[in-house]
Amino acid sequence: MGKILKNLSILQKFLFINLVVFIFIIIITFFYLGAIQKNLINEKQKNHTNIINQTILNLEKSNIKLSEYGISEFLFSKRSRFPYFEKLDRVIFFDDSLNWIGDTRSIPSSTLLVEELTQQSGEDNFKNQENKNETVFDEDLNKYYLSKSEKSLTNLKKIQEQFFVFSIMNVNYLNNKGYILISENADNIIAQIEERENFIIRTAFVVLLVILIFSYVLNRYFLKPIKNLVAYTKIIKDKSNEKTDIERVKTRNDELGILSRSLDEMTSELNKRIATAENYSTDLLHEIRNPLASLKSASEIISETDDKIKSEKLINIVSHDVERIERLITDYSQMLKDEAVISKETMKKIDIKEIAGSVVDDFNNIYNSKRKIQIKLKSNGSENYFILGINNRIEQIIANLLENSISFSDENQEIVVEINKDKKGRPRIVVIDEGTGFSEKDTAKIFNRFYSNRPENFGEHSGLGLNIVKNLVDLHNGQIKAENNKNKGAKVEIIFPATQWKVD
Repeated sequence: MGKILKNLSILQKFLFINLVVFIFIIIITFFYLGAIQKNLINEKQKNHTNIINQTILNLEKSNIKLSEYGISEFLFSKRSRFPYFEKLDRVIFFDDSLNWIGDTRSIPSSTLLVEELTQQSGEDNFKNQENKNETVFDEDLNKYYLSKSEKSLTNLKKIQEQFFVFSIMNVNYLNNKGYILISENADNIIAQIEERENFIIRTAFVVLLVILIFSYVLNRYFLKPIKNLVAYTKIIKDKSNEKTDIERVKTRNDELGILSRSLDEMTSELNKRIATAENYSTDLLHEIRNPLASLKSASEIISETDDKIKSEKLINIVSHDVERIERLITDYSQMLKDEAVISKETMKKIDIKEIAGSVVDDFNNIYNSKRKIQIKLKSNGSENYFILGINNRIEQIIANLLENSISFSDENQEIVVEINKDKKGRPRIVVIDEGTGFSEKDTAKIFNRFYSNRPENFGEHSGLGLNIVKNLVDLHNGQIKAENNKNKGAKVEIIFPATQWKVD
């Protein structure tokens, strides 16, 4: 059965299992009905055996021989003593050779004395009693006779559209040997069995109908949507444009609707990441081509020149290009990693002033002593600036902005990090430097991937730093813009959404 079920659909498995169970119940039912019939017949057998034993006892007490005349006399004279005969269809007496010698059907409806009947008709009256069903039990009687059984035989028999329970038992008293057969109408037994059978059939029909209805519901509302989801995943796998009914499934409010919406969101996110990775790969390939071409040219010239000064310049170019490629690959890998990690991070209530203070202290410890660049943090000391965000990502935003400003700044210059709120009460981070500023009039370009306006030391920068900042700001639903200062330097401003927080 396991091999059969393995290749079936859920609906087919459901119908197959129910069919097997249904057939099993039908088989059990037939055994049950058979057992009921047997029990009812056994009850009749006990009653019949008791009647036969009582009859034999009375025959023995009355010293009546097993003959036609004797049995006839017994039936007429003792009828009032055997009221239980009246509940039976008939009682037939046979001698030891299976010859008919008496029958309750030979008793007239009126109570007459044997002597009166004898005077009127003689003994032949009993011999000539018409009995249409006299030979009905002959076959059963012969089988019992041949079996030589001393126990009674009870069975069910249909006679002219009616059912009868009959019992046969041998007789042996005072050298009298013969057989007694009792027949009793059994229509009540058949009625009981048929009643139970009809009930079971009706119940089975209802169960079958319920199974079919449930199968339809199962297929219509559960299996078909699942098939659509499977087809949808196949379309995603094959990158096909084939349409499915998943939009209909997405409107459901049950678990399948939730699953389909989650699957659709996951697919959209995967497609977004794939598109992003493809764009990144294209841009990275484009950016690497230039330094690779420069490396190739420099290496060819180095092998052909004996000028030491020229060789040193070419070596510096090679070193610069190698650093540039290395930086590109490193930042590109980090950016892809961030894309995957950010999606799993959870935002919480954080104070951007506290985070900015920690980053500024770290950078001052490095660049104040190294390049004499002073970084100052300005904010309202008594006010908190809470946002809904990711702690380490805010650190990354501030650190990248400071690295960008430092790269444009000379020694002994100052960089200011301001933490405040705009006119609408939204938390804001502003980084201001005294460097060369942006050469582009369209400052929005500086947030593009691989963009940089530092040709002289591009090897230290990949052009991804500000793009990463832009992506992280978008993650926090913030806004970012850049502009040049009036005198010198540049300013980058980030505004976060205003959030209402309860006072702790």
